[in-house]
Amino acid sequence: MKTIRETLKGAVPAAFVLSLPFFASLLPAAESKTAANVRTPPAEGPSGLYVGNLLPLEPNPLLKLPIGAIRPRGWLRQQLVLEAEGMIGHLSDLSRWCRSVGSAWIDPQGRGANGWEELPYWLKGFVDLGYVLGDQRIIAVARKWLDAVIASQEEDGYFGPRENKEKHDVWPNMPMLNALQSLHEATGDRRVLPMMARYFRWQLSIPREHLLPGSWQKIRGGDNLQSVLWLYNRIGEGWLLELAGILHERTADWTSGVASWHGVNICQGYREPAIYYQRSRDRKHFEAAERNYQEVMRLYGQVPGGMFGADENCRPGFSDPRQAAEACSMVELMFTDEILLSITGESIYADRCEEIAFNSLPAALTPDLKALHYLTSPNVVQLDRENKSPGVENGGCMFAYSADERYRCCQHNVSHGWPYYAEHLWMATRDEGLAAVLYAASEVDVRVKGGGEVHVTETTDYPFGESVDLALRLTTPATFPLYLRVPRWCEGAAVQVNGEPVAIKAEPGSYLALSREWKEGDRVRLDLPMRLSVRVWKSNQNAVSVDRGPLTFSLEIGERWERFGEREPWPDWEVFPTTPWNYGLLLDERDPASSFTVARREGPLAPQPFEPGSAPIRLRARGKRIKGWVLEGGLVGRLQGSPARSSEPGEEITLIPMGCARLRIAAFPVIGDAPGAEEWIPAPPPPGASHVHDSPYALNDGILPRTSGDHSVPRFTWWDHRGSTEWVEYVFPEPRGLSRSKVYWFDDTGRGACRVPASWKLFVREGEEWREVPGIPAYGVERDRFNEVVFPPVRARAIRLEARLREGFSGGILEWKVEG
Repeated sequence: MKTIRETLKGAVPAAFVLSLPFFASLLPAAESKTAANVRTPPAEGPSGLYVGNLLPLEPNPLLKLPIGAIRPRGWLRQQLVLEAEGMIGHLSDLSRWCRSVGSAWIDPQGRGANGWEELPYWLKGFVDLGYVLGDQRIIAVARKWLDAVIASQEEDGYFGPRENKEKHDVWPNMPMLNALQSLHEATGDRRVLPMMARYFRWQLSIPREHLLPGSWQKIRGGDNLQSVLWLYNRIGEGWLLELAGILHERTADWTSGVASWHGVNICQGYREPAIYYQRSRDRKHFEAAERNYQEVMRLYGQVPGGMFGADENCRPGFSDPRQAAEACSMVELMFTDEILLSITGESIYADRCEEIAFNSLPAALTPDLKALHYLTSPNVVQLDRENKSPGVENGGCMFAYSADERYRCCQHNVSHGWPYYAEHLWMATRDEGLAAVLYAASEVDVRVKGGGEVHVTETTDYPFGESVDLALRLTTPATFPLYLRVPRWCEGAAVQVNGEPVAIKAEPGSYLALSREWKEGDRVRLDLPMRLSVRVWKSNQNAVSVDRGPLTFSLEIGERWERFGEREPWPDWEVFPTTPWNYGLLLDERDPASSFTVARREGPLAPQPFEPGSAPIRLRARGKRIKGWVLEGGLVGRLQGSPARSSEPGEEITLIPMGCARLRIAAFPVIGDAPGAEEWIPAPPPPGASHVHDSPYALNDGILPRTSGDHSVPRFTWWDHRGSTEWVEYVFPEPRGLSRSKVYWFDDTGRGACRVPASWKLFVREGEEWREVPGIPAYGVERDRFNEVVFPPVRARAIRLEARLREGFSGGILEWKVEG
């Protein structure tokens, strides 16, 4: 029988095979000597200083520190300050769902308005933001809400809006439990544990069919399970483990595969089997979570930035780097990585978390964090308010920045991204040591072996700088292990203690374990060399992305910000390019990384480094414009094969970190002149139509249906026109030779009122006159196939398909192709 590693190695592209060392966490970690290279901190140990998994749960190597023990500094603290001063810090004014008057979350009867997910989403990060920053205004606002939530608990144990209880919908309570857990971690509030115990007793008592019956709660039941285990580790009541088993059974089956292809559901839901693994201690559950991740990334994540294309749902045929991810998905996938990091100790989850945090999350918000947009893509060059469907799944404004309720879920849920990240910079270990798992300037106070207290100050410009300096303060000497994560991308990491090199070979994807007697004034320096590298995305037309350490780079594109909307001081913004964006890279075939030169910005990091003017690092490169690479339906044209031919002159171009770029090209075509190089085919012309219900861009999006009734692909229809004569047309930039056309009709018999037409004809335009195409003996109206016509060659500026709809029925088209 094949091992999991062997099975996945055959199914996953090479870029992701590198991520499989997580399975080593299922093996015993190496014992730490004075200085050692270990795969993970040990999973066995007393765990007496901080809360970890109690038996019979699977021991976890990394233990979360109480909120407030870690105080971020530098750029990370600035993200939190901007969040506090920006949209998240003022949602009680901006969002109707976060206003206390009439709220079902604050009304003692729980029957007011606005009682669903928005407020819990916001509080899930807002309370953490307050305690991480020590911001008394935010703490006071959060406490008002949480006091009301605690007071809402009924005699049977249920808390929250009564309407949700009547609907058997406990999904909104799941993020609210996260907020309550944070309150307890930060303050030790004595009300939280008994309240949660009463609530989980209620869940255990209700009929099984009323627990997680469907919708979000069933898909995201792992969040409920995580809170149950959190409480078990604090009160040790065995009935909580019984409830854990029931919740796993009632949650959607993520163990057998991807249970939902909705983007946020994936980011939240796929972690459920790994969470349950702590209870079952059955390896298949943890392996299922990683297998789900690999499957999603194999199909839709062959792009830079750490995310995958789900501009609501993952859709077959929509895996180009112009496909986007929700801001919700980003912060939830980071949270999943933080959870899995604790469960396994495996550094790969820190790597994945950093990739999203540095390359994707900053661009989801304006640099001042006063607005966000719903969707962020690796390749996006125009952030306007126009409809981009079906290029992205939802219609309407998806890309412009806004602080109003048009991005309702993301507006609230994005709150926990940076606070949770800051809370996981440092973690305690089972052997009563300390682990640096995510690097950023910070201070931490921690208890270590022997009960002593240690204060560590971390000074670093990471991820823009390559060194991490730690200064230790201790009232009395203490012997304990200090674990330093070595990222998987880092070759040649080196460490010094008090200026003396430590003789140890640092393996990528491991930890350097330094165990010694530490004294007041000890200093540790960790060097993490960041080499340039080029990734090839074979399944995305052999496009490439450029990395330096944890940062991926994007073309520097000039930005023009235009305000719209009336709300002050929270304007909406569109962003348009002021410089060309359609470049392919000129690369040295033998050593692609040598094609780039690093240029560092002089002086200290800007307080907000994630914007173009403050980019701490730039790469100089050479490229050529690709004339045929233009916008399609308001989106970046889809990638075509690399190497690509270009007759344009070579130019020097600049790349900046992805996280600094709101307009970005991060997946580049490669320019080449070899025999295999391909000419870039101009984008199909924008279609016109006599009447439009669904999107006209579906006519030539290249996404082929399985049947005429295929609702999984974009479609064009003339709905609700019935029995009329309608048309669609292509207008070309210049006259084009044509000799054939084929059309795949939409027909939803048994489901809707669209049918294949009664008849159709083709017309071409010469000058201003339309004339019927001669030489076509018959036009087909067959279902479930292309209906093709061939005619004597004509040269025309436009071609029109005219259809006479069946009496009483409408009609539509799934794909229409014309060829020379």
